[in-house]
Amino acid sequence: QVQLAESGGGLVQAGGSLRLSCVVSGRPSRNYGMGWFRQAPGKEREFVAAISRGGGSTYSPNSGKGRFTISRDNPKNTGYLQINSLKPEDTAVYYCAASNGGWGSSQAAEYDYWGQGTQVTVSS
Repeated sequence: QVQLAESGGGLVQAGGSLRLSCVVSGRPSRNYGMGWFRQAPGKEREFVAAISRGGGSTYSPNSGKGRFTISRDNPKNTGYLQINSLKPEDTAVYYCAASNGGWGSSQAAEYDYWGQGTQVTVSS
């Protein structure tokens, strides 16, 4: 059984940076495409970034480019999301997800495994 565990969230001032981690256990992370999503209070879950199983392909919406960087270290079975120039509107619970599809997707429905989430709060 595949399990994902996020960490690295916290309270940070606007303009700061965070690196979120997602440890995959139960199966090698190299088997899965990975993605990051976030959900703010009262809002729908939103896609942030995705990465293919080998790490050679990444995707992030235009709104996130330049501030969100997704990466992975398969020998460590860990995925990462670097967030720079944080804004109060980035406040949300951030979730990592893994897809059997392997190539990473912007669609939440295409992910098979989800972590419990890590809270990111950005103060102004």
